[in-house]
Amino acid sequence: MLYRLAELLAQHYSGFRVFSYLTLRAILAALSALSIALIVGPWMIRRLTERQIGQNVRDFGPESHLKKQGTPTMGGALILVAMLASTLLWSDLSNRYVWIVTAVTFAFGLIGFYDDYLKLVVGNSKGLAARWKYLAQSVAGLAGALALLCIASTPEATSLHVPVFKDVALPLGSVGFVLFSYLVIVGTSNAVNLTDGLDGLAIMPAVMVAGALGVFAYASGNAIFANYLLIPHVPGVGEVLIFCSTLVGAGLGFLWFNTYPAQVFMGDVGALALGAALGIVAVVVRQEIILFVMGGVFVLETVSVMLQVASFKLTGKRIFRMAPIHHHFELKGWAEPKVIVRFWIITVILVLAGLATLKVR
Repeated sequence: MLYRLAELLAQHYSGFRVFSYLTLRAILAALSALSIALIVGPWMIRRLTERQIGQNVRDFGPESHLKKQGTPTMGGALILVAMLASTLLWSDLSNRYVWIVTAVTFAFGLIGFYDDYLKLVVGNSKGLAARWKYLAQSVAGLAGALALLCIASTPEATSLHVPVFKDVALPLGSVGFVLFSYLVIVGTSNAVNLTDGLDGLAIMPAVMVAGALGVFAYASGNAIFANYLLIPHVPGVGEVLIFCSTLVGAGLGFLWFNTYPAQVFMGDVGALALGAALGIVAVVVRQEIILFVMGGVFVLETVSVMLQVASFKLTGKRIFRMAPIHHHFELKGWAEPKVIVRFWIITVILVLAGLATLKVR
């Protein structure tokens, strides 16, 4: 909205043309989302506390988590509110990519919200049945993938691009593109949800990966930069940088309240939505493999659960003391802040490695 207003005002005063620059709007979008989260956060936490919408701690989890019983959750709604408001303020609303990534993110947020609502308000400890949750995720993921297929204007937009190699792009075809994109979106959504088990553990890696994906979006949307860096050029995708910036700002604002010891947890409404956001953006900028590298912590958490379940079913033995793997380190004696910060450090390294592929060809 402010972007269009600035365009109109620029006809009368040229100084408003500065708002046409993506980089400036990205900075303003991040600051706006951060400000909204910091302002709305205390009010939302009070409301959640008054309604007694608090965390239910599992009896078979680490004993150190018992003190978290009753901590307000569903705080991920704060992230989504800040992201939506800031995206509407600073993005070019005629851009189809902006609407697709926003719609997919909020669709997964609604799924998570309903699951949290059943658990915390209705009192159904199991929440939304797994089959129905996965069905809803599948519908939202497939809808996002089909929307991207419909607006794909070049073969690059539907090919799997392999980083580091200059000219390696595997044509996926229409069906292959939709199925692969669906798996990336739904898989990343659930991976972030599995990671969200400690104070600030999931949100900071999500912020860092989103910031890096924003860089890819900016470069991919610019024909000159894309040609120089030998990455796929997707016309119009640069505007997704604004969306990524809102995730960074809103995520940092949420971290202000979610840092150890957390005043609020994000719940499924936040975790599922943030994971879907990272997945759909990676698909849009054609950097799915890079997402798996930069989001290595999410991959590790997911693989640890898969290995634990497979090992127990096949041999009756567990590989880890508890899965996801962050609980394994807790039970080994690592303090919660130590686990969190070390996983953050790993993410910093992986994000830098992902960004390095922009030049290593």
